[in-house]
Amino acid sequence: MSTERSAGIRIVQAVHGRREAVADPSYQVALAEELKQSYGAAGLVELYGRFIVGDGFVDLLMRKAIWQSVAKSCGCGLQVGSGAGFKHPETFEIGNSVFIGAQAYIQGRYDGRCVIGDNVWIGPQAFLDARDLVIEEFVGWGPGAKILGSSHTGIPVDVPIIRTDLEIKPVRIGAWADIGTNATILPGVTIGQGALVGAGAVVLSDVEPFAVVAGVPAKFLRWRTDCSPAPAKP
Repeated sequence: MSTERSAGIRIVQAVHGRREAVADPSYQVALAEELKQSYGAAGLVELYGRFIVGDGFVDLLMRKAIWQSVAKSCGCGLQVGSGAGFKHPETFEIGNSVFIGAQAYIQGRYDGRCVIGDNVWIGPQAFLDARDLVIEEFVGWGPGAKILGSSHTGIPVDVPIIRTDLEIKPVRIGAWADIGTNATILPGVTIGQGALVGAGAVVLSDVEPFAVVAGVPAKFLRWRTDCSPAPAKP
């Protein structure tokens, strides 16, 4: 519902993250448990393929139940859009009321760790390299935005680069941060609490809490509260 109009600009009330987490219905909890008992991890991934596309009640229910069954842990209120995929979901720790948009992809690693906090919103077609990733609560992740958590060393130079060792670096996204559409976060970067990353930005280095950055490479623009120095870290 619109609360204000001015010169064609509307302010509307946000929906995601404003509601208290509500427990999933008992039949969904029972289904997730039954799936976990009846299928191994490989079986659940195969089963997921049958329901990955489609927006009907059964498809939505099965996607939620399978994510809950195969993840290391998963809270209530999960929403998973059509075409959303994963790799090594057994390493995922998902909080309450998490939204994962259509065609988003989260790529874990068998020995990795992926933590997604409560009330995180991940837009459609996002890509998360989640080999060592922590996203804290109430983060907004724009459509098409990406995390790269690893890169090849490129050493030695006399072999194809894809044959060189892979260097994995942790990526940390602080609570309340907002990552713009099609932005890219590079390996080893920490985004501070409440920071804003502009659309299409490429972030090469850490971003301070409550800073606003944009551009390629991303540069500091201002503090969100228009004060200097930055607000004290919580």
